[in-house]
Amino acid sequence: MNILFIHQNFPGQFKFLAPALAAQGHNVLAMTMQKTTQSHWQGVRLLPYSTNRGTTSGIHPWVSDFETKTIRGEACFRAALQLRDEGFQPDVIIAHPGWGESLFLKEIWPLARLGIYCEFFYHSTGADVGFDPEFPPTDVGDGCRLRLKNLNNLLHFEIADAGLAPTHWQASTFPLPFRNRIRIIHDGIDTAVLTPNSRASLTFNNTLQLTRADEVITFVNRNLEPYRGYHIFMRALPELLKRRPQLRVLIVGNDGVSYGAKPSGELTWKAQFIQEVRSQISTDDWQRVHFLGSIAYQHFVTLLQLSRVHVYLTYPFVLSWSLLEAMSIGCAIIASNTAPLHEAIIHDDNGRLVDFFNVNELTAAICALLDDAPARERLGVRARATAIAHYDLQTVCLPEQLRWVEQLAAA
Repeated sequence: MNILFIHQNFPGQFKFLAPALAAQGHNVLAMTMQKTTQSHWQGVRLLPYSTNRGTTSGIHPWVSDFETKTIRGEACFRAALQLRDEGFQPDVIIAHPGWGESLFLKEIWPLARLGIYCEFFYHSTGADVGFDPEFPPTDVGDGCRLRLKNLNNLLHFEIADAGLAPTHWQASTFPLPFRNRIRIIHDGIDTAVLTPNSRASLTFNNTLQLTRADEVITFVNRNLEPYRGYHIFMRALPELLKRRPQLRVLIVGNDGVSYGAKPSGELTWKAQFIQEVRSQISTDDWQRVHFLGSIAYQHFVTLLQLSRVHVYLTYPFVLSWSLLEAMSIGCAIIASNTAPLHEAIIHDDNGRLVDFFNVNELTAAICALLDDAPARERLGVRARATAIAHYDLQTVCLPEQLRWVEQLAAA
């Protein structure tokens, strides 16, 4: 088949599926807004393109998001016209529609089957918005803005033939009747690579070497921000460091914003919550807190292999790959008792769940697990077993994704 992938930052969620389809002998192309000099990647032909305008200055804030998606959709549409004029006719288009690129492709290829990656449908109540009372909406019209933000999703429902969602909870955010066209198949975790390693070792700044003999807890986000509970974790540190004089805290994440609002004022979320807790922590104790920024993947894996307790907190929002990667590595996990976690973590079976907002409960749970090596071993073994049984790339997820593509093409 001729298969076309659409993702503004390809490969994104398709990093395993696209190469696997190319390896099967299909002609696989990917259109992306990522600037690259490569013409091919793992058997996939890359077709970069760009927009030729920005969002209109002064446009109504409720529709600025949709204008941005329209601009990107037009750019993809015009690049696809050139591809069609070269003679390319896709049998299947697989798109992440979140940025609007795939909005108009059926105008060019009406007979192509379109499958969309269904990551999240926005809600003004019951999900991420309004979840954290510390950061209430700043405008009573936010619900109206979110309704319009879903225009992109709603327009895709009219043209998409099928959907693919990584978790049941994420699929549940989408409205009926389109929800019935969504298959739940996770992107996949390579459990053969993400394994425990009792001899893991990592050196920081050429001076500090940590091994499994050290008491290490880990906290990982793409960006350090409230959506992933960074503020709650930071507030646990003063008491944690007092109770655990040998503890090392390894924090991975950048200073930006992936989700939600930017902080008011000049300080980043990272800096804001460092400033909040720093006066409660002695200088010696603060030396045991290590902000690592963004690290290479192989170091990320080693970091998780070192972890005695891995903490993962999130609003009711998209579930992070890092949680499942930590499970595959066999980490003893403490996670927030929020809806996205319930299908991955069973309390005291393969991890422990704590109230997202309860700093004292989080602190006590971390200390209890650090003091209980048999419990850490039991939870880690069960976490890895869950990852292998439900999220393994080669035996579970990728075969199901390939079947989904075959069924999409044959329908």
